[in-house]
Amino acid sequence: MRLDKAWIAQRIPHAGSMCLLDEVLEWSADRILCRSGTHRGGDNPLRAHGRLGAVCAVEYAAQAMAVHGSLAGAADAKTRPGYLASVRGLMLRVSRIDDIDKDLLVAAARLAGDAGGVTYEFNVRPRGAEPAAALVSGRATILFGAGPEETQP
Repeated sequence: MRLDKAWIAQRIPHAGSMCLLDEVLEWSADRILCRSGTHRGGDNPLRAHGRLGAVCAVEYAAQAMAVHGSLAGAADAKTRPGYLASVRGLMLRVSRIDDIDKDLLVAAARLAGDAGGVTYEFNVRPRGAEPAAALVSGRATILFGAGPEETQP
């Protein structure tokens, strides 16, 4: 079964053009590698002032993490949203990503986690480049069950 954009869109809460990933290339219990060409699109919803800033790659990585959670056995991953709680060690080696001609590879590796949250290391790089040549990299922590709907009386 091909894990393409339609498959991804059924498993993450992002719809339409906000679903940024095109395909899952590889995955295992602790990592995922996705491909995307949406950074080049003029209709990318994250574009501002005619460009797509490099910090937007964090959203690409967060979507890969959400897809990984779905694949790695989180049965309620679609119905139990996670919230990006922190990004640490963020390295932006370019100022923008919309001018990258090649598709992007979005890699995430699960470092730790439990029922309350998970931490991933991620990198976003041009297709064909080694992880050491990442355009954007860092670590992200996702918390579960911290949304406003769970704090209502």
